[in-house]
Amino acid sequence: MENEVTTTKTKAALTAGAGFAPARVLIVPDKFKGTLAAADACAAIARGWKSVRAWDQLELLPMSDGGDGFGAVMGQLLKARPRSSQTLDAAHRPIKASWWWAPDQKLAIIEAAQVIGLARLPAGKFHPFQLDTFGLGRVLEAAVRAGARHCLIGIGGSATNDAGFGLARALGWKFLDRTDRELEQWWQLDRLVRLIPPGNAGKLDITVAVDVLNPLLGPRGCSRVYGFQKGIRPEELPFIEKSLRRLTEVLEQQLSIAHARTPGAGAAGGLGFGLMAFAGAKVRSGFGEFAQAAHLEERIGSSDLVITAEGAVDRQTFMGKGVGQVTRLCRQLKIPCITLAGMVNPPAKADRSFSSVFALTQITNLERAKKQPGYYLEKLSAMVARNGFPPTTTNL
Repeated sequence: MENEVTTTKTKAALTAGAGFAPARVLIVPDKFKGTLAAADACAAIARGWKSVRAWDQLELLPMSDGGDGFGAVMGQLLKARPRSSQTLDAAHRPIKASWWWAPDQKLAIIEAAQVIGLARLPAGKFHPFQLDTFGLGRVLEAAVRAGARHCLIGIGGSATNDAGFGLARALGWKFLDRTDRELEQWWQLDRLVRLIPPGNAGKLDITVAVDVLNPLLGPRGCSRVYGFQKGIRPEELPFIEKSLRRLTEVLEQQLSIAHARTPGAGAAGGLGFGLMAFAGAKVRSGFGEFAQAAHLEERIGSSDLVITAEGAVDRQTFMGKGVGQVTRLCRQLKIPCITLAGMVNPPAKADRSFSSVFALTQITNLERAKKQPGYYLEKLSAMVARNGFPPTTTNL
């Protein structure tokens, strides 16, 4: 019954233009990972919609829940200016990485994917044992030198699985074995005996924006859930977990630091844990940070229709990802919501909030959709604006 009501409201919003009465349409997409940034998705949807319903009032609001694109999205919302710093990528190759600076607020916004992102590396060239978060620590130091007192870090999209070991070393932490030799690789942590914190740690209020709530270790830990997409092999898991567990044991024994079970500790290969343990950070929902900065609830409440989008509507969409959160918020506020996606593969018990889902695979095949996502997203948006219904929740 509820979906029927939602469908009726959406039809009403879409037919408002019959007498050329404009509908207020909020377009709030996430990225299409690896193919289309959120801002580009916004623009494509708007072009398609306007080509059919030129009279509507469109509000464009690119979204990020903590992963790729987080810096640009939050930088615009918080009026921060782009800056760049020399640093190292996850494989320790020299790069210039962007971050964002709001001097009036003494706020730095950092996107981990800009520094140690998986998308920065050639596919299959590096094993996670060769990668770490050292370069991110360098950018954090650059923000401190600029005068930052507050820092917001989105950590999704990382290539690493080092639990923040590299970041800690960049900040001055030392990891010693039983002979007092310094450990220089995160996979050596099974030999960790003693930690030496930096003596000149500055005061910096750090908020970590995460899009997952996994712990560091165990069946739902970072290595077992996300490690395979980064190149970890199943037979390496016992050794990796032994190394990371040893890190948590020494931290707890020597410094009474215990964050392994904190939700979000397993985000970005344990970087959530590392920022809490080595930099005193607080973990927050990436979507929550975005929603607060964008006054999202107010924007949705003043709209006649909301259009959201992402590359794939799947099981993760229903587990706290941004698009899932937008649709649930629309449901609570009784505002019609349309979801556009590259492909749709929902779980059997899909959230009923997704009453109107349309996929690029309805109008083209997946290969073409990935090659020209902006073109086909524009076409799909125009199709929905023209026809609207019936909705679909399956790939065609």
